[in-house]
Amino acid sequence: MDPSLRASAGQVATPLACRLCSAALNSSFCDLGMSPLSNAFLDARQVNAMEPYYPLHARVCERCLLVQLEEFQPPANIFSDYAYFSSYSTTWLEHARAYVDFMIARFKVDARTRVVELASNDGYLLQYFRARGVPVLGIEPAANVARVAQERGIPTLTEFFGSACAKRLAAEGKHADLLVANNVLAHVPALDDFVAGIAMLLAPKGIATLEVPHLLRLIQETQFDTIYHEHLCYFSLLTAEQLMARQALRVFDVEELPTHGGSLRLLVCHSDANEYAPSESLVKVRRAEHAAGLHLLKPYHEFQARVHAAKGRLLELLIGARRAGKRIVGYGAAAKGNTLLNYCGVGRDFIDYVADRSPHKQGKFLPGTHIPIVHPDRIAQTRPDYLLILPWNIRDEVIRQNERIRGWGGRFIVPIPTPEVIA
Repeated sequence: MDPSLRASAGQVATPLACRLCSAALNSSFCDLGMSPLSNAFLDARQVNAMEPYYPLHARVCERCLLVQLEEFQPPANIFSDYAYFSSYSTTWLEHARAYVDFMIARFKVDARTRVVELASNDGYLLQYFRARGVPVLGIEPAANVARVAQERGIPTLTEFFGSACAKRLAAEGKHADLLVANNVLAHVPALDDFVAGIAMLLAPKGIATLEVPHLLRLIQETQFDTIYHEHLCYFSLLTAEQLMARQALRVFDVEELPTHGGSLRLLVCHSDANEYAPSESLVKVRRAEHAAGLHLLKPYHEFQARVHAAKGRLLELLIGARRAGKRIVGYGAAAKGNTLLNYCGVGRDFIDYVADRSPHKQGKFLPGTHIPIVHPDRIAQTRPDYLLILPWNIRDEVIRQNERIRGWGGRFIVPIPTPEVIA
């Protein structure tokens, strides 16, 4: 049976429907087989128990060209108690601080401006606005993460954002002059409801900024490991503009960012906010996507073969190292790393452990591969030959933090876009 069809006994199979335009999803973009949820870290009691696996198969809509996954677990099951805390990445904190400086300078954000962040995590970004005297409000569904923000003095609502939440806040007069949504749009199953909420909550002359990994970079650099169940959608500027227009919103500017292997920062306003003219950058990114053929199905259909080739290259490197008697450990218990390891079949036969700075992950095991997660101090104790950087998007930060491995001849492996060994 075509894997894009679902059926149970006695029922007629129905095709999956696109989240953006409701067309049937019949075209495959990237099939990574069966995989556990990438952030479903295990404790010692769970390692020997049954572990749920789900198809990790991204499809592309032939009508609107949105790349997307089927939803297997509701957001409440994934995000109510979450393992990712933004503040453990120095690179991400620097990114947040630079964003705050930029928005204050460009749009005169001050004490008269209300900033609302959706999926505000542990207050990693709002803390910088608050330190500058700007009123802030975070909305974060993960109670354990929101609690950390609240303890830092960041007002935070513990709930999922959507039109109902936005309607209530708007009725209370809490419109956002600046609404921030960093790396949350990809997680949203009900896109129209979420973006409708943005339109409701945004003040008439307000600005929303949304950061999303750029599908163009994912394709060009074979970043298949950024595909995982928690990421339901993968956006180009082409698809993001379609989504915003459905709720009378308009992208008036876009910035290309290095974060997450290449992201877009979309600057959005109400469609009738004439004070925000389309930027030259907007035209530039549109042209780049068109030149790459993202308005056609061809580059989407060619992606799978590139993924197969990338898997082969990484396995050749790791197998060669192990045959030579070299010891390999991983760094960073990142969601993308779990996709990489599970799809490539890389487990404890290749990697002894994964080191991670977050105490919320230490002592647990990676989903699927069951590789133990340890404190980074273990690296100096065991002196591995190679450190495989799983969050390759922050490779420079990881290399700086682990310079000492060069003292015993240790080297770094960066798996994406092409496996690279750095001495």
